[in-house]
Amino acid sequence: MSKNFPEIDKDVKAGLGLLRQGAPDVMKAFAGVSMTAKQSKAIDTKTKELMCLAIGIAVHCDGCIAHHMKGAIENGATREEVLETVMVAILMGGGPSVFYGADAVRAFDQFSEEKSKG
Repeated sequence: MSKNFPEIDKDVKAGLGLLRQGAPDVMKAFAGVSMTAKQSKAIDTKTKELMCLAIGIAVHCDGCIAHHMKGAIENGATREEVLETVMVAILMGGGPSVFYGADAVRAFDQFSEEKSKG
């Protein structure tokens, strides 16, 4: 099974747009929580994106992997950092996280390739 994580991220954003239209108050509140949680204070934004990625792997969420991988890369995450994040996700999420962890590495490679193309 092949997944295109840049396309999954576009689908996530489209879905968020639908929710913003249909439930604007809830989505405005969620956006506020998201922005506040991701602010760089004691923990930098890249690390927070990697934390979100680990949770996305552990709960088996393709959209989470795509969205937070893109955020992690935009905040300077390296492939080695992603691999360590995958190891933590496997520790916390068990066997199924192995497969989603492999997907996360594929997502890193796909987004990195897309970024290098411009």
